[in-house]
Amino acid sequence: MLKDKIDSLRKNKDLLLMPHLVLGYPSFEENAELIGTMVEAGAEIIEMQIPFSEPMSDGPVILKANDEALKKGANTTKSLEFAAGMCAKYPDTIFVFMTYYNIPFAYGISRFVEKASKAGVQGLIVPDLPFEEGEEFLSACKEFDISPVFIFTPTNTQERLKEVSQYCDGMVYCVGRKGVTGIKTQIDSTLDDLVEKYREATNLPLALGFGIQNKDDIHAVTGKIDIAVIGTKILMIQQKEGIPAVGEFLKALRE
Repeated sequence: MLKDKIDSLRKNKDLLLMPHLVLGYPSFEENAELIGTMVEAGAEIIEMQIPFSEPMSDGPVILKANDEALKKGANTTKSLEFAAGMCAKYPDTIFVFMTYYNIPFAYGISRFVEKASKAGVQGLIVPDLPFEEGEEFLSACKEFDISPVFIFTPTNTQERLKEVSQYCDGMVYCVGRKGVTGIKTQIDSTLDDLVEKYREATNLPLALGFGIQNKDDIHAVTGKIDIAVIGTKILMIQQKEGIPAVGEFLKALRE
C-alpha cells in the first residue's frame, strides 16, 4: 500500500519531500501546527519521530529535541493518539513513524504495530533493528498491513543491501553518508555512486536522508532518488525563525 501511494505521487512529481519532526517537541500543539504548515507547503510524507532517551543515529539537534520532549511528558501512548488525529485530518498525506526498537518492545510489539496501523500510519522506520532480530516485528507488520522500512547504509556490502531489501516494504531509507544526522552531506559523484549502489539492490522507492539541507541539495538529487528526507534543518529553522519559516523553506526547495 505504501509503495503504491509513493509510486502514484511520483508519476506527477520528480521528487517527494519527507520532513521530519520529533513528537512532543516543543509540544504536541506545535507539532500539529507544524504538520499543517508542512502539508500546506507541499510535503507528501511526514516522518514523525517518537522520542527515545538514546537516539543513537541522531545528531545533537534532534537528540536535544528527544530529551526535551521526554522531559515534557511525551510518550508512546500520546504519540499514537496524536498520530491518529493527524492521519484523520490529512488523509491525503503519508505519515510514517520513526523510532528506536526499545519503544515498540517496551510497549508490546504487536500492540504497538496494531495501534500505529489503526491510527493510519503507513510505515515504521526502526534504525537500530536488524532484520535478523525482527521476526516478531515483521510478523506484526504483515498482520496489521503496515510497511517495515529498513535502512541502507554506506558500509553495507551489495550482498547485505540485497538481503535488507527483501525485508523492506513501501520504501527504503537510505543513509547518504557515515555518521549521525544533521551534518551536511557532500552532494557529489561519491553520493551518486552510492545511490546507484542502492538502486541496484532494490526496486522499492529510495528515501535519502542524513544531511539534505538546501535547494541545491534538492536539485542535485532530483531524478536520482524518490524522496528527500529533511530533518535537522527543519528543527533549526523552527527554533530560530518559527513555524511559518519552515513552510517558506519547504516551498522554496521546489522553486
